[in-house]
Amino acid sequence: MFRERPYIGMRGENRARAAQGATLILLVLLALAFGPWFCASASAADSGTRYLEIPAAAANEAAGPQLVRLGLNKSLVIDLPRPAKDVLVSNPKKADAVMRTPRRAYVIGMEVGQTNIFFFDEAGGQIVALDLIVEQDVAALNAMFRKLIPDANISVDAINENVVLSGTAPSPADAGRAADIAGRFAGDPEKVLNMISVEGSDQVYLKVTVGEIQRNAAKQLGVDFDAAINSAGETAFRLITDNPFSIAGQALSSTSAKATYTRNDTTISGIIRMMEENGVLRTLAEPTLAAISGESASFLAGGEFPVPVASDNGEVKIEFKQFGVALAFTPVVLSEGRISLRVKTEVSETSNENAFLLGVGPTALTIPSLKVRRAETTIELPSGGSLVIAGLLQESTKHNLSGLPGAKDMPVLGALFRSRDFQNDETEMVVIVTPYTVNPANRRDLAVPTDNFKPATDRNANLMGHLHELYGVRGSAPDGTYQGRYGFIIK
Repeated sequence: MFRERPYIGMRGENRARAAQGATLILLVLLALAFGPWFCASASAADSGTRYLEIPAAAANEAAGPQLVRLGLNKSLVIDLPRPAKDVLVSNPKKADAVMRTPRRAYVIGMEVGQTNIFFFDEAGGQIVALDLIVEQDVAALNAMFRKLIPDANISVDAINENVVLSGTAPSPADAGRAADIAGRFAGDPEKVLNMISVEGSDQVYLKVTVGEIQRNAAKQLGVDFDAAINSAGETAFRLITDNPFSIAGQALSSTSAKATYTRNDTTISGIIRMMEENGVLRTLAEPTLAAISGESASFLAGGEFPVPVASDNGEVKIEFKQFGVALAFTPVVLSEGRISLRVKTEVSETSNENAFLLGVGPTALTIPSLKVRRAETTIELPSGGSLVIAGLLQESTKHNLSGLPGAKDMPVLGALFRSRDFQNDETEMVVIVTPYTVNPANRRDLAVPTDNFKPATDRNANLMGHLHELYGVRGSAPDGTYQGRYGFIIK
């Protein structure tokens, strides 16, 4: 303890001033020599240690407890307004308090949770009470977001062992990356609550055009004989040939040419079936769908046919199988104008080929099969860009000969003892996919085909044969751009 003494005379005052000057010079020299070291030590301490100074006004029992948040495995330095005698920690597993000096205490967060810390003076009075919350230190996670996702404005909060993300992100992909990073930080993705809002549009509008052409050609040529030859009424010989068309299972039509030769008791008749069939099938569908980023949407333009299915208890249940033009897609907006798209499109139709016959007789049930053309892919496109899925070509050629063994193989006459069935099927399908990022539209900006529809009056329908009401004046220009001659408008 230093004691103050009065100065006597001018000589004592000068001596005191000289001592003060020497002390000041010494302090300046020490600052120049050790200043960088002190600054480095303070910076290092500030980076991992928090300081809390309790004012004298708050150092009483009436002030109430103070709420303090502390990161897990981080320290807190508390400066008290007066010396402390005792320290009480309600849950030492959550935090540890160490008195460095009577007025300075170190508090270290041990486990995630809550506890109370009380400081008492020598007389037993309460200096200060702290409600301490030990939680995950998310400062490193915030720094990682600023480094890896600089365009996002994401805030991180900790609730016990859980991490809460809030703020905004430029795209759903950035929000998903932030959630993945937070999941690695928390150790479990289930401990991350993602409340990030996406600034850009996350609704995708998909337009798909499916075009298909099927060409088929079938040719059939068959000769059947029914010959009955009698010789002197004692010897009889009969030859019957029935050469089916094995590919189609039956003749394309009942058209045939029949010739009969008769002499005495000998009768020879022959039937010639010569048929040809050509067909073209055109399929065009343009389904359009909209979905939120990350969600799936599907579309079906076709129908369903029943299929009986046996159950375990012997009962027969009916299930319906879909056919037609089907589309399913899952979009993910990566950034403004970039879309990752998983597309699955399918064109199917019922067919009697490979059909299943259930039952016997006229009550038998025929269950048709399905011809399916399917394409599935994952692509990345800009908004408004198109992808063409082409090359979906299929060609099937079938050629069968049925007839009498040996006789059907003769070079020219063999055609009289056989049937020829030829079938050629060609299919080509092209799928064009175009995604757009869109915003919701106002209801008054939309139109439906029934807008402005008015049926014709009885007079116009009966006398003029109109199905719609005609309005306007001939020669006047209606709203919009039209080509050719116009005048009256049909509503």
